[in-house]
Amino acid sequence: MKLKLVVLIKKNYNNQNSFKRQSLCHFMSHVSYDDFAKLDIRVAKIIDTEPIEGKSRIIKGKIDLGNDDQRDVIIGGAQYFQPEDIVGKTVIVLANLEPKKMAGVESNAMLLAADVDDKPFWLTVKEDVPLGSPIK
Repeated sequence: MKLKLVVLIKKNYNNQNSFKRQSLCHFMSHVSYDDFAKLDIRVAKIIDTEPIEGKSRIIKGKIDLGNDDQRDVIIGGAQYFQPEDIVGKTVIVLANLEPKKMAGVESNAMLLAADVDDKPFWLTVKEDVPLGSPIK
């Protein structure tokens, strides 16, 4: 089964702040297919969140990648939502990113999102697919 990525963007987002449609090819260099194949991009579900003391832009989250693989992650854009509002959300993550410690929390994956004026719009899948399904 091939999965298509979709970005869920609120329809009422203020158009004057929306990004201009531009090709990203002049911002970033090309990567080889071999380099892309090294990325472990998978479907996950946010199963828990909690604020991080003294931080307003990030929260601690726990994601479920299926097969008893649960990981702590740092989730950005916390100024735009309440931590409990995103529990249960299906997201797309980069699962093999090198762990990074921020604000005393080790993040063991990265949620993929469209970035519009520093506000994240997390990538997801339309269909109900098993957690841990690879994105290719």
